[in-house]
Amino acid sequence: MSGSKIMRSRAPVHGPLSPAILRTCWAVLLLAVCSLGTQAAPSDTQTIECGRGIEVRLSSLEAPQGGIIAAVLVSPSAVGDLKASWDGRDLLFWTERPWQVGGNEEREALLGIDLEKPPGEYEVHLSGLTENSENFSCQISIKVNEGHFATERLNVAKQFAEPNADQVKRANEERDRLRAIFDRITPKPLWAGGFREPLDAVKTGGNFGKRRILNGIPGSPHGGVDFPAPTGTPVHSAQAGTVVLAEELFFSGNTVVVDHGLGIYTFYGHLSAINVRAGDSVKSGEVLGKVGATGRVTGPHLHWGLTVNHSRVNALDIVKLLGSD
Repeated sequence: MSGSKIMRSRAPVHGPLSPAILRTCWAVLLLAVCSLGTQAAPSDTQTIECGRGIEVRLSSLEAPQGGIIAAVLVSPSAVGDLKASWDGRDLLFWTERPWQVGGNEEREALLGIDLEKPPGEYEVHLSGLTENSENFSCQISIKVNEGHFATERLNVAKQFAEPNADQVKRANEERDRLRAIFDRITPKPLWAGGFREPLDAVKTGGNFGKRRILNGIPGSPHGGVDFPAPTGTPVHSAQAGTVVLAEELFFSGNTVVVDHGLGIYTFYGHLSAINVRAGDSVKSGEVLGKVGATGRVTGPHLHWGLTVNHSRVNALDIVKLLGSD
């Protein structure tokens, strides 16, 4: 499993949707207006001492809303009873061998910052035992900065922004199902190697975090990255994992969700065809389906989302931090 580039010795989904938000989403998607957070460079790696010769290296001590911070725990000997939390949630570290790099054991973790996380200071708490059963611990302050996402104001005809009662009910039920999926944490990584973009030869996408105000009603921010592409373009899994959803949904049309383990999920929406079923194990790069315009959109594109630690983050950042295959 390849480590993050910085540090080797080198749809969460919230509560039920209100009718106002549903009306906004409906209009946004019908109009096809769903059509990075900048991370620290390797030289900006921050090192925090935890005692007993143990340290934590972070890609940065601050990140924007929707960003990701990579962390590596480095120890001269094996670590036991490791406990870590980030903003009140468990922070899960993974290790391959465990790594022995220059005589050190190294474990990695990703801190996901939801795109609507209020700016401010938040704490990482970490503790454990050394090989000699000595306690170590440290507390790390992480600064969340404003994401500065684009906002667009539009006036639309009422019929494009008014889902009926049955549609509201369906959308809320699907929202609850997705929330339940993202709440399940597979306790080990299911992937090996770096993450990749889901379309071949496409390295950039847009609209992450963009918020639209329709008829004066603020809508939810756009939780994924949009890749315009012709209908039928193959859509590849960003990494290995288990398919946990493969079906048609109200807003995102034909949709696939892949669990990569440790609370990391990728989401692929608006597909014209689905090539996998729930329960399938997929490899990195395996074709999940094809680009389309299903759901509430008017033009073909792929909506690619990423959830880390229950947080909606910019999917392109995981490619930058963990490396592309």
